[in-house]
Amino acid sequence: MFTVRVLAAVPLTLVVLALSGCSSLWSCTDTVAQRGEAGVKVQVEDTSGRPLGVTAEVVDWSLEPHPQVPAEGDRVRFHYRFDGADATSGPAVDACAVDKERVALGCQTVHSSTALGQDGDLTGDDWLAVEHPERVAGVLFIPNDQSYDGRTCEQDIKDGGGPHPPVPAGRGDQL
Repeated sequence: MFTVRVLAAVPLTLVVLALSGCSSLWSCTDTVAQRGEAGVKVQVEDTSGRPLGVTAEVVDWSLEPHPQVPAEGDRVRFHYRFDGADATSGPAVDACAVDKERVALGCQTVHSSTALGQDGDLTGDDWLAVEHPERVAGVLFIPNDQSYDGRTCEQDIKDGGGPHPPVPAGRGDQL
């Protein structure tokens, strides 16, 4: 008799768990976007690969000592522009100094919100430190928006999951 009552209560318990949100344990999934094609001028895209209506462009670059640490030698100074971005909450892309084979020598994320300008045309400059500045052949942007990366299932099983940008580019990555 006891076994029958326990078995009858199991479906009711599952319904209560589902309604309370505990069922997310079974449905939490993370997806990571494919890294887009790097270039001097890119259309910034969301985690689904859809364009955001924003372009990011490396306007120019040079090798020179950073004025605050000139003793450390040459660094890569690059000027960039975001067209169509929101000055306060716009996208971010990875910028990488690359050699002639497009192997990353150093990368960092550049946020459109740190650029200056008006009417969606935001410009700025930044620096990349690389081990061998003499090998730098250019600076490229990777089009994936890096401005938001929500919590993963591993970090928060109840509220995590969903699409995430690709892992940021790093030294040695082929672009």
